[in-house]
Amino acid sequence: MTPRPALGLWMCTALVVGSMVGSGVFLLPASLSPYGGISILGWLVSAGGAMCLALVMARLGALIPKVGGPYAFAREGFGDFVGFWVAWAYWISLLTANAALAVATVSYATVFWPTLGASPVAGGVASLVALWSLTFVNAWGVRAAGHVQLVTTALKLLPLAAIGTIGFLYFQPEHFRPFNPAGGSPVTAVTATVTLTLWAFMGLEAATVPAADVRDPARTIPRATILGTLIAATIFIISTSAVMGIIAPADLAVSTAPFADAAGSIWGNAGRLVIGAGATIACFGALNGWILLSGQLPRAAAQDGLLPAAFARLSPRGTPSFGLIFAAGVATILIAMNYTRGLVQAFTFLILLSTLATLLAYVFASATGLLFAVRERLAATGARGAQPSGAAAPVGRLVVAVLAFGFSFWAIAGAGPEIVFWGFLLLVAGVPVFVAMRAAGRG
Repeated sequence: MTPRPALGLWMCTALVVGSMVGSGVFLLPASLSPYGGISILGWLVSAGGAMCLALVMARLGALIPKVGGPYAFAREGFGDFVGFWVAWAYWISLLTANAALAVATVSYATVFWPTLGASPVAGGVASLVALWSLTFVNAWGVRAAGHVQLVTTALKLLPLAAIGTIGFLYFQPEHFRPFNPAGGSPVTAVTATVTLTLWAFMGLEAATVPAADVRDPARTIPRATILGTLIAATIFIISTSAVMGIIAPADLAVSTAPFADAAGSIWGNAGRLVIGAGATIACFGALNGWILLSGQLPRAAAQDGLLPAAFARLSPRGTPSFGLIFAAGVATILIAMNYTRGLVQAFTFLILLSTLATLLAYVFASATGLLFAVRERLAATGARGAQPSGAAAPVGRLVVAVLAFGFSFWAIAGAGPEIVFWGFLLLVAGVPVFVAMRAAGRG
């Protein structure tokens, strides 16, 4: 008897929200402080672009409810080679994100255990404990991972909600004057802030990846993707605005823990500790979500013959344990690199490549959405006796897909020429793997 899929609407929504609400939102107010109030416009543009992407992902999730999310969409739209490229890039993105989130979790935990920050060895060991403990949770079962995601998402949203509500009682409007303190054109300032704020929305596709473990995926995945993106966008904009209104711009620019500092100014040291706990839980929950995805994505590619068959094998508990352990092994190497003198900058560079790789998946997913929307539009207008209103839905999907593609392409261009150059080399490096798998398949 086939076991009932483990992930329902709320677990999938928690996976989306939990994958997005990680370390980024807790640091962004300081990064945005030089841009002042106009950064809120950047948040709104990013949120609009993210919602377009979410709508495209939701539509594709309903049409193609297959394991792999963006990879499955790209392969369906453009064939094996493009599908492999997206899977390769997205997989690299997941592996580096796991290492980064493990390190970030321990970084925030220094609020409670300063030794973790003072001793590189202690910090490295603690990062590995976080990484491998959640790897074993995911290997134990998808439902266990879903419960962890649901609990950590609920816990980490509480401190953000507190700052985003009570914090407005301490809001000082003069912190937003002048509206564009960086000078220059508003378009330039908004573009710069969009480049920063977009990172917070990475992970909006999370519910589309483990489709085989989702109940009624054709309905659950679209609803969870849209609902999760709306929840995260609302939290990001409100809580960031509150922090920028509580802390003076000059102080915010040099803050290493803006949410904790905002809480400290309201509730004292106890508030700082609570927000520190929330940030730690946020990273821990995001790490759990990305670990789950790092096993599901190669599983989908392996089932299609684009990666070794070992990644497609399931353990007796129904989890892709080989893929999970492989991903944890690679992340362990990256963490070791991070805690080796002289390699911190290399590690940071890998994180930028991780983001670029995710954007590549968004571009091809949007292009697939555009392809399907064009086909729907042609079918609607070419159908004999079709009513004018019958083409309204395809036109709307076409517009959303164009906006999602344009937004993703713009974001890649905003990453800078050096990152795009190295990202392209990263893609080319995967070609021999594709050739080897294709040759083995033909053999």
